[in-house]
Amino acid sequence: MRVLLIKTSSMGDVIHTLPALTDARRAIPGIQFDWVVEEGFAEIPAWHPAVAEVIPVAIRRWRKHPLQTWRNGEWARFKKRLSNTRYDLIIDAQGLLKSAWLTRYAKGPVVGLDKTSAREPLASRFYDQSCDVPWGQHAVERVRQLFAQALGYRLAEGVGDYGLNRAYLAGEITDQPYLLFFHGTTWKSKHWPEIYWRALAELAVADGIYVRLPWGNPVEKARAERIADGLDRVQVLPKLSLAGMARMVAGASACVAVDTGLGHLAAALDVPTLSLFGPTNPVLTGAYGASQVHMPSNFPCAPCLQKTCHYQPTPEDARQFDLRREQPLCFTRLNPQRVHVQLQSLLLEERVV
Repeated sequence: MRVLLIKTSSMGDVIHTLPALTDARRAIPGIQFDWVVEEGFAEIPAWHPAVAEVIPVAIRRWRKHPLQTWRNGEWARFKKRLSNTRYDLIIDAQGLLKSAWLTRYAKGPVVGLDKTSAREPLASRFYDQSCDVPWGQHAVERVRQLFAQALGYRLAEGVGDYGLNRAYLAGEITDQPYLLFFHGTTWKSKHWPEIYWRALAELAVADGIYVRLPWGNPVEKARAERIADGLDRVQVLPKLSLAGMARMVAGASACVAVDTGLGHLAAALDVPTLSLFGPTNPVLTGAYGASQVHMPSNFPCAPCLQKTCHYQPTPEDARQFDLRREQPLCFTRLNPQRVHVQLQSLLLEERVV
């Protein structure tokens, strides 16, 4: 059976889809998937043994330069590639108009979320079959349920399996054990304060632990350099590809993360991770899997699910906190000392350092 899967972005959403592939492979021997995914995340699907071919798409880039995309033939080549194969089934696992629109260029019956289950209800009009997948549960479980309905098998109980080989991705580990601090994320409101990262790095160094800091853009690199400044056991990593980052994560003893795609990558590779949540809800989009510890803020307005913090500090807040550097204030409930204690507990439990 050959299935076309459309799940283009983001990194976390792509990773959240992997357990559904493992379910399908166990339920339907010989099933193979071709996966349409944003070019920046195209390496991830290839790590799963059920994926036969990865079909990169560049919607983000094409939107910025539509005329150039038309002239250079990229869009035409993409459409031709989708139409070259007759699929037994096409699954839109994203539930957006942009993903549903792509199904128009592929051959085969199309399945997706119904109008009450999709993030953009109009997307359901593009499908031959729509599936009811209730909200209020983790994103991984929603995708697993979609696949089970679409492909007609009973979903096994228990935690889903990402199906990745951590040892294969890590390669040979010869360096000293290390932690990774994932300090970068997209929303401004999801950033743990920089001074907190610095304080946690100092506490880790005092414990004799090595820390490595990845980065993905100049702003993150500058922050990493400030966090590491003067700390011998803290290293700012070079610019890494996604595959290089996966090797670094797979070789780590443990990670500390905000709500970011790299935190989900650590979960997929079964690396113990402590994830810090302020405005977002770990019940719905937290790091999924074993050895994943979530620390949600209990601030009055958390989780607000807002990209920008709209909380107005009180006079008492101004007396207690540095309103310039301790933002957003929901993270003051997750101060470095509290996170350090939880990290020590995680390391002791996993016996990883």
